[in-house]
Amino acid sequence: MDLISIERRYRNIKRIIISIFIIMVFVYAFLAIEHVYASARKERFCRENEAIISKIIQEQEEAKKQEEEQKKLEKILTDEEIEKVNSIYKSEEKRVFLTFDDGPSKSVTPLILDLLKEQNVKANFFVLGSRVELYPQIVKREYEDGHYIANHGYSHTYSQIYSSTNSVLDEYNKTNQAVKNAIENQAYNTNIFRFPGGSVGGKYNAIKSEAKQLLKQNKIASVDWNALTGDAEGVKTQEALVNRLKETIKNRNSLVILMHDAADKILTYSTLPQVIEYLRQEGYQFKTFYDLLDEQ
Repeated sequence: MDLISIERRYRNIKRIIISIFIIMVFVYAFLAIEHVYASARKERFCRENEAIISKIIQEQEEAKKQEEEQKKLEKILTDEEIEKVNSIYKSEEKRVFLTFDDGPSKSVTPLILDLLKEQNVKANFFVLGSRVELYPQIVKREYEDGHYIANHGYSHTYSQIYSSTNSVLDEYNKTNQAVKNAIENQAYNTNIFRFPGGSVGGKYNAIKSEAKQLLKQNKIASVDWNALTGDAEGVKTQEALVNRLKETIKNRNSLVILMHDAADKILTYSTLPQVIEYLRQEGYQFKTFYDLLDEQ
């Protein structure tokens, strides 16, 4: 083999080696790029699946929460829960149930709701069925704001509601249905009744006593109060309302405070910030009947 042939062969081998090297470089680059894209795809896949899994978990938790809320609304009180209501005035912790009777009213109730929202306080409204039918949108707002809608009968006319024990139950049922209609939730039950004028005393005391047993037989609790501002006693000033409250608290740990949100109770609204501030200073936690019934 002559020198020219050797050189030619050498150049061919060299070109082959260079070609192989270039191919290897391209292959390596391709593999490197593919690895980067694969990692990116894997990361995106993981992110997407994490988002899907997170969404599924969130949806499951939300469904469970809604189911629990629905069960709470559909609740028919057990004997144990009725006893909780009967024992509401006893507690180791300092707690207070703000209660408003005789509403809703167009002029006062919305103002009270605005104030409660501003103060981050939940309360309990003992509504009259006749008033619920007049202002269903206000009752719906009470419900949607997280307040407890309780039952104060339909008429608030003593001679009518206390004409018989069955009349008490009838007024409860009529108001209960009015609330269901107002909040657009037929599953809701008010469950807790407040006798107009209180559950004891007066000329209708015997009827009230029998009605309490009839309500209990129908899984309905009743509750009065153990403190008040005197807003239904003709008190005329904010200072007098606050002082009346302080007089009736008497160092109790568990307070059920009677107030009113009827149309003529603008003084109750204007005094409420002082009432809330005083109770907070005294270390009371604001509660609803939802909280009471959920206690273990």
